[in-house]
Amino acid sequence: MEVILQQLGDLLLKAIPTFLLVVFLNFYLKAVFFKPLEKVLQRRYEATEGARKLAAESLERAAAKTAEYEAAIRGARTELYKTQDQLIKQMQEKQAAQIAEARERADAAVKEGKRQIAAEAETAKAQLAGQSEALANQITQAILEKAA
Repeated sequence: MEVILQQLGDLLLKAIPTFLLVVFLNFYLKAVFFKPLEKVLQRRYEATEGARKLAAESLERAAAKTAEYEAAIRGARTELYKTQDQLIKQMQEKQAAQIAEARERADAAVKEGKRQIAAEAETAKAQLAGQSEALANQITQAILEKAA
């Protein structure tokens, strides 16, 4: 067993330079290769993450602008509809006033026509009364002449 321990000790003594070389290589690669690579990867991540954040902010601003424009369009449509309703009401009121005026004129024309007809009827009655009296006199005279 003593021999095995001695061989093991010799093996370990011979392995120490290899171990130190591996440790040195580890620190050297960390300093020369991995840290610069990590810095580049970190900058790359920050650049892509920054671009993603900018894109997300742009999307949020675009969504806000879209909502703002839609609200403005809704407001304009509402205003337009109100204006159209007011114009329609004004036109209906104007039309109703014109109809009422035409109705008044028609009523006045009918009243005037009735008045003229009544006047003509009175004139005709007076003429008929005068003619009937003259006709009655003629009939009476004709009867009296036949009887005489």
